[in-house]
Amino acid sequence: MAQFRAFRLADKVAESDIITSFYLEPCDGQALWEVKPGQYLTLRVPGPDGPLLKTYSVSSAPSETRHYRITVKREAGVNGAPDGLGSCWLHDRVEVGDTLDIAAPRGSFVLDETSQRPVLLLSGGVGLTPMVSMLHRLAEMDREVYFLHACENGRVHALREEVLGQVSDKIQARFIYRNPTDTDRSANRFDAEGVIDKTFLRGHVPIGDYEAYVCGPTPFMAAIYQLLRELGVAEDRIAYEFFGKATSLKTSKTETAPQIAASGATAAIRSLAYITNPDAWASEEAEPTDSAPVAAQRSLSNAEVEFRASGTTVAWDAAQGSLLQLAENAGLEPAFTCRTGICNA
Repeated sequence: MAQFRAFRLADKVAESDIITSFYLEPCDGQALWEVKPGQYLTLRVPGPDGPLLKTYSVSSAPSETRHYRITVKREAGVNGAPDGLGSCWLHDRVEVGDTLDIAAPRGSFVLDETSQRPVLLLSGGVGLTPMVSMLHRLAEMDREVYFLHACENGRVHALREEVLGQVSDKIQARFIYRNPTDTDRSANRFDAEGVIDKTFLRGHVPIGDYEAYVCGPTPFMAAIYQLLRELGVAEDRIAYEFFGKATSLKTSKTETAPQIAASGATAAIRSLAYITNPDAWASEEAEPTDSAPVAAQRSLSNAEVEFRASGTTVAWDAAQGSLLQLAENAGLEPAFTCRTGICNA
């Protein structure tokens, strides 16, 4: 049974349009529990049928002694789906001075501090939170580090300046925006447009005997996992953590993954638009499948789906039941295994 302690919310800081940091200090005045870089806290949050347990990665430096920091994306429900209970409670209800029940840090997705190998930290969307904690620890060590983060644009990019503050002759940071704004372009806020692919990795990361840490949406991680394996990173040197439904990246094949963009943020469309928009995925709820609820499908009557690999754009038809079926009925032959697991369908 987890032992909970009362913590006071000492500060609440908006990090982007959708992500906020929460600074938590122990009410009993005792020392913080030890936290390893990459671990998470368990919070007890109110639910409709009683308290629920939600977990959030510690994003502060492991050496911080005054407080823990968690950095949370507000998961708003789409097309009738419920809001994320934990994230929306934190964002909308919890204010500075409030008390929260928290259990000690835990989790096995942690930085190997005994190694001297160079490190790749790769994240998508809000998956950067444990990476920032790892980065702080690595900044105290003499190791080569490449921090690579992919997100939609600067409006949703959290902790950017903090990461850049750790850059040195040993630590490099690169940001990849899928859909940068005009402000992002004029301010040169990103290093590449699109997604993390083999060309980007070859162009920005020198050949080396790396240990890689990956966090973000499961399909994003599957894409990165396969890229790393193709570039020669050993399987046992790739660590990853799931924010949604757990599975194994070893059996996921990302050459099978559709890369699409769609008009409208809908449950059905975002379920397969994973590689182009890591921010569209929830960090605390179960991941969506390629089959939207009937109520959500009925709301997509004016949506169009672009299958980017082929350049084909078709109108969404709820009668098709899924994006996979829509693609096949449009004459496409997607070579992927969505029906057998990658989309949890």
